Amino acid sequence: MTRQIQLALATYRPRRAIPGQTILDPSVTRTRVRPGDLDIYFHMNNAVYLNLMDSARSNLLADCGSMTLLNDRGWYPVVAASTMSYKRSLTLFQPVEVTSQVLGWDPRVVYLEQRITTRGTLSARGWVAARFLSKDGSRIPAPDVAALLGGDIISPDLPEDVAAWARAVDVAHRV
Repeated sequence: MTRQIQLALATYRPRRAIPGQTILDPSVTRTRVRPGDLDIYFHMNNAVYLNLMDSARSNLLADCGSMTLLNDRGWYPVVAASTMSYKRSLTLFQPVEVTSQVLGWDPRVVYLEQRITTRGTLSARGWVAARFLSKDGSRIPAPDVAALLGGDIISPDLPEDVAAWARAVDVAHRV
């Protein structure tokens, strides 16, 4: 199955919710490096990391039972900004875990950290700033999304390095 089909399934046929899971709990997506994931140097292509992270974010939403709620309202997430740090290469058939966790939000954006590991060793880490849009193209305030998903509308404090990154890439809410 191609990674794009995997993303479509994670989005439109989500896995079952985990009882008690909230949007602030980490979500784990497991897979393996496949032949189509490799670049000419026989390690996982950098674009595949981003595609894995897309699927993992859909799984995070599914784990807390929010896919139906979002779909009923016509709301969907889009990436506003992301940054990656690559630590170790991944090679053919290695097991991969993507751990996704919401760190917090501001009035516009939800901030996540996604860690990609193999056998407990960090391979890559990404920060993602995501917005939610409505099918009519309007932006949905992040606190509204948090409230819909059963969370508090007041965000946990963002780690200072994430807040500094958000300001640097100009996605942070301006007062």
